[in-house]
Amino acid sequence: MLWPQPTRVALILALLWVVYVLLWTPGPLSLRVLGLYPKQAGSALVGWLATRTLPAPWRQPLLGGFARQYGIDLAEAEHPLSDYPSFQAFFTRRLKPGLRPQAPPVPGFVNSPVDGRIIASGRITAGQAIQAKGLPYQVAELLKHDGAAARFEGGYFLTLYLSPRDYHRIHVPMAGQVSAVSRVEGELWPVNDASTGNLPRLYERNRRATWTATGTGPCEGLEVAAVLVGATHVGGVIIDARWLQGQALPRDGGLSVPLLPCVAGDDLGTFEFGSTVVLLIGGPGAATWAPLQTDGVAKMGQRLGAFR
Repeated sequence: MLWPQPTRVALILALLWVVYVLLWTPGPLSLRVLGLYPKQAGSALVGWLATRTLPAPWRQPLLGGFARQYGIDLAEAEHPLSDYPSFQAFFTRRLKPGLRPQAPPVPGFVNSPVDGRIIASGRITAGQAIQAKGLPYQVAELLKHDGAAARFEGGYFLTLYLSPRDYHRIHVPMAGQVSAVSRVEGELWPVNDASTGNLPRLYERNRRATWTATGTGPCEGLEVAAVLVGATHVGGVIIDARWLQGQALPRDGGLSVPLLPCVAGDDLGTFEFGSTVVLLIGGPGAATWAPLQTDGVAKMGQRLGAFR
């Protein structure tokens, strides 16, 4: 039996699309196949499922199994497993009070905003930062709704990756005044090693939210931006309500913040599962700012760098 003409045309177009994606998506076969996956719809579904309330008898086995699978240290969680009503509540859990003290302030200090792994770092030159394996991206495009990205020229970038095992809350890295927050609608490619090493302009393409602040006190002379990059099944990149001042963050746009004071360790935002934070350090003091660590594991509150 022959397919009706419109159906045949649709099937041919679908086949051509599959061939195109498989041939032209860079990287390993697994990444090319992922190009066929409806990442936004799939991420929305996973996010919805993660917020469903788990029956009390299921919480210990399901959440405990997830914790064992990813090597999560449950001794650090603020509450026992049975107190988390959903996977999302567990993903966004807080740590026990006092577990991650902030490094003492020194001139120009910038502390790690997250528990994660530094996967890229370097100077921002000609408006570019490096994603991985020499792949550049434009800082002005990353900060899409910030018209003054040039203030980060000659500064520093640090990219911190959060795995599923990590604590998923993001914290303020410095002493300062918050000047703006924004959100960019985009794709939801994964941000693992295969993607960062093969997909050009990955951070420019993915959904993200940005928080920016001007340094005060020991951090005077610095401008810092924390860019929360989403990923597959990590559509939720949440800026803390404190910085929104009762306003709704646009789906693709920004809000000015009336220079609200912040201190290192304040809540900045949350990832609903885990992803990547790009930390940009700029301003007139950036030329004398230097990192203490350029790769490897970093814990929230650990000093990442300061004035030389």
